[in-house]
Parts: sequence; C-alpha cells; structure tokens
Amino acid sequence: MKKIFIAGHRGMVGSALVREAKRLGNFDILTAGRDRVDLCDQASTFDFLAAEKPDVVVIAAAKVGGIHANSTYPADFIYENLAIAANGIEGSRRAGVERVLFLGSSCIYPKHAPQPMPEDCLLTSPLEVTNEAYAIAKIAGLKMCQHYRAQHGLMYHSAMPTNLYGPGDNYHAENSHVIPALLRRFHEAKEAAAPEVTIWGTGTPRREFLHTEDLAKACFHLLALENPPDWVNVGYGDDVTIFDLASLVAKTVGYEGEIKTDPTKPDGTPRKLMDNTLLRESGWSPAITLEAGLADAYQDFLASLETGAARL
Repeated sequence: MKKIFIAGHRGMVGSALVREAKRLGNFDILTAGRDRVDLCDQASTFDFLAAEKPDVVVIAAAKVGGIHANSTYPADFIYENLAIAANGIEGSRRAGVERVLFLGSSCIYPKHAPQPMPEDCLLTSPLEVTNEAYAIAKIAGLKMCQHYRAQHGLMYHSAMPTNLYGPGDNYHAENSHVIPALLRRFHEAKEAAAPEVTIWGTGTPRREFLHTEDLAKACFHLLALENPPDWVNVGYGDDVTIFDLASLVAKTVGYEGEIKTDPTKPDGTPRKLMDNTLLRESGWSPAITLEAGLADAYQDFLASLETGAARL
C-alpha cells in the first residue's frame, strides 16, 4: 500500500482527494495541518517530507480566490503559491518521493487562447491581467515538474483543472469564486426577499465548471497511468455564460427575483473552455452535471451554515 501525502487536505480540492483516496482503499493517507507543516516555509516542508517519506505527493494546497482577491492581493498570491510549489516539489525530490502530482489551474493559459484551450497554447501570448500573479506561480510549478522529470527521471507531472466547485467551498462575500459567491448571494437575497440581485460584469463571458468529485477521480486516474503527459487539462467539456450560470444558481436556490448585470465591474477572460482530448483519450470523463453539482453544493452550503462550519 502506497503512502500518499495530500497537501492542502482541509481545502475544497484536498478534502475531495482525501475522500476519493478513502473510497479507493489502496492508499495509506497522510495529511498535516499548518501546525505541523508550513508549506510556505522551506525548512518546515523539507523536514516534514524527509521524516514522513511518502511514496506519492499531491500538491493541492494553494492560496486561491476570485477576480477581486486576485486583483487586490497579487503579491500574496504569487509569493505563497510559488513557495508552496517550490518547497513541495524540491522537498519531494530530496525525500525520495517517486511520484508528484501538482495541481494548477486553467488560468495558466493566455487571455486570448484558442477555444477550447489545448495544453500546447501555454506561454504563447499574454495572460489575463486580473489573475496573472496566481497564474505565473502555477506555471512555475508545472514547469518545475516538467524539468524535474526530464533532468532527474522522476514521475512528477501536473493536472490543470478548470473552474472548480463543490463541498467545502469558500463563500466569502468578496474573496470567493463565482459559484460559491452566487450561491451565497442568491441564498441571502431569497432570505431577505430582495427584488433583484446584481452580478459582476456583463454576464456574457463563458466559463466551464467541474465538480471537485470529478476532479478527484481524474487525479487518481492520472496517478494510475504509467506514462502521463507532463501536464494535462481537466475540464467538464462544456461551458455556460455567467448570466446563464446565475440563472441556474437562482433556480437551484429558489430565488425568483430579477437578475441584473453591472458592466462597470471586470469580466475577466472572455472565454475559458479547456480541450480535454488528452485526458479523455486516456480513459477519464466527468460524471456530474452542472445542475446536479450545484444542487449538491447548495445542500453543503446550507448544512455548513447550520453547523457553523461555513467559510464566510
């Protein structure tokens, strides 16, 4: 039984990976909170990995946020995510870890990338400025794995998920991603019987969304491949406009008021749809529809409000 360290196990993605590892039942699962290992600190990370000597490391830890957070705190985003990537990958090499899976994001691709975005469009033109700092850190982690694999012969590779959502998401009013932000906003509007809800931007950008349970299955599928690509897209394969997403969230929540747009707020990248050909050809495909996933996420939000565990 292989020992797997899931970095970032308390986050939305990390917790989904832990659940999937438990479901599979063939891993000795290692997790550690910040009180035991600070992934932004080199000595702490190196010492932890040297002591534990996992066989597999999945780097799901990251500082994440939506457009507002990325635009407001770019220095925090680039520093913390660079530190996590560098410490986790080099620390794994020094500890003799045989396999590392680094998780990035679809924002690594250019703002005006071809749609759907293939893996080889990376670094072909400028990034979207609102999340450039986060994207550069994730590109650095991806490239570290690629070069460590080439130079050291290590099976270090990466997965680039599209926009994610699911249980345990962050519902902060300003620093959350679009789906949890909309779930909270429409829920609160329903509770207050508000006549209208205004969403950021024009509502016309198109986005792709993947449930974290599907991502977790994709990650373990990749870990089972003998010779995976250096990095591979993990997406749903279809996208929706932000306005249509808002309408679907309103329906999920049971909100019946009017939905308005605010064109003075930034839209971000016009479209972000990933080309999933590589991963699908290897035998993986998503199973959770957006409608079913939103219903699951909303029930988790309600349950977390009841228990006081919601990340607000």
